[in-house]
Amino acid sequence: MTSPQGRMRPQHPAEHRVVDLLTTFALGAQGGAVSQGLRLTGVSVASGDVQPGDLFIALAGAHAHGATYAAQAIARGAVAVLTDARGVQIVEAQPAADGIPVLVAADPRALAGPIAAWAHDNPAASFVTVGVTGTNGKTTTTYFVDAAVRTAHAVTVVMGTVELRIGAEAIESPRTTVEAPVVHSILALARERGATACTMEVSSHALALGRVRGLEFDVVGFTNLQRDHLDFHGDMEGYFRDKARLFAPSQARRGVVVVDDAWGRRLVAESPIPVESVATHVGSPEGATADWAVTSADIGLDGVGSTFTLRGPDGVEHTAISPLPGLVNVSNAALAIVLAYRAGIDLTDAIHSVGTAHEIPGRMERVVERADGRPLAIVDYAHTPDALVLALEAVRPITPGRLILVFGSDGDRDTGKRPIMGQIAARLADVLVVTDENPRSEVPAEIRAAILAGVRAERPGLADVHEATSRTQAIHDAFDLATDQDTIIITGKGHEPTQEIAGVFHRYNDRDVLRAADARRTSRGLPA
Repeated sequence: MTSPQGRMRPQHPAEHRVVDLLTTFALGAQGGAVSQGLRLTGVSVASGDVQPGDLFIALAGAHAHGATYAAQAIARGAVAVLTDARGVQIVEAQPAADGIPVLVAADPRALAGPIAAWAHDNPAASFVTVGVTGTNGKTTTTYFVDAAVRTAHAVTVVMGTVELRIGAEAIESPRTTVEAPVVHSILALARERGATACTMEVSSHALALGRVRGLEFDVVGFTNLQRDHLDFHGDMEGYFRDKARLFAPSQARRGVVVVDDAWGRRLVAESPIPVESVATHVGSPEGATADWAVTSADIGLDGVGSTFTLRGPDGVEHTAISPLPGLVNVSNAALAIVLAYRAGIDLTDAIHSVGTAHEIPGRMERVVERADGRPLAIVDYAHTPDALVLALEAVRPITPGRLILVFGSDGDRDTGKRPIMGQIAARLADVLVVTDENPRSEVPAEIRAAILAGVRAERPGLADVHEATSRTQAIHDAFDLATDQDTIIITGKGHEPTQEIAGVFHRYNDRDVLRAADARRTSRGLPA
């Protein structure tokens, strides 16, 4: 069955001859001459998303080679298969491939983006494009930028962790950055619908795996680099190198970099494209030399947002607002303002639009307000050590009572951060409810045990520490523990609509469970 993102195709796709594909990309062909009349109308790297007229690009994967699924792709209408030398052998062993052109390249993954762009007549050229990378803050910054660019572009595109959206139509996103053929097919569809600007989150995995190849951004931004994904990148140096790929001349024309950490400062020094620096920590040494700097910030105790002053390269100071709480969102808002400005938006319009941006799903999202006996309850995506620190520090000033944290850590991901996050939680929150995030293939109890080992380093007696084997139960437990003076913050999953346990995706959302817990509390006759 075709995935939702696989169905986001142009209604009137371009047509190109397969023989022109061969010459344009210097591809080899197996099994004789390719018919002059054979044409392709799309590209897919997922056999289940193939539509009639597609080129199926069969890539080597972590567990299986995509060429194994060539027969499925052909049955769905693929007119040709592109793969590597190993893939050719796998395809040719399948009777269904008889008579189908099998094209070969040394690195088909590297060509997936450029071929998809070519197949759709380079749709990105019709857009103002902004890309955002970094460990934390990509989603928030992307939504802020989109709010700003909508002042000059009637129809916009957002691609990121939460959704794939053209104008007002959106579907859930399967990952932070979708595969290259999907990126270009969405842009082709958006071009048909009159969209003229696209803001996209660009993950380090996407950069390492070539998912944004064939796309040259007008401007790209860097938020920060903190510990995450070391299971994939190996170490922080490898993580940085993959993030820095976004700043290659073939990938972007100019950049904007937050220089609050050493990695951002290094990126400015090493970037081969023109970049501007943004310092967002008030009074930091970087503020004196950065192109843009936050010179003052008033973190509102109402928990809704913050007012700050942003100095530009000309020395002029501008009053701006972050609609979300905490210094971290001052940083996100400042970066978004500069990105939007460099994408052609009037600076005054960018500042106003970012300051009035609507709620961002699962990012410091206030789900239950402190009123009528209820605690304040917030959902946030914080899933790294640094993000957890920033989230807890952001809500502490708006918490008259205890800060109650519900959290866990992902399975099949960086195991080293688990005790670190436990230690941070024990130090910065008052009450902890340790539970599961997405255990994936791991034993959930073992993940919780690693977190609790870090908790014990700060609280040997585990005072005010609770463990829940169900995330739903954890949220209900937190509600039962809370008074109207307390704040509950649930971190790690944010907007996510599913929970992955033992390879099965279960429909689940923290916000929905929070609302159910609130309703249950009311129905039991407790203070509403």
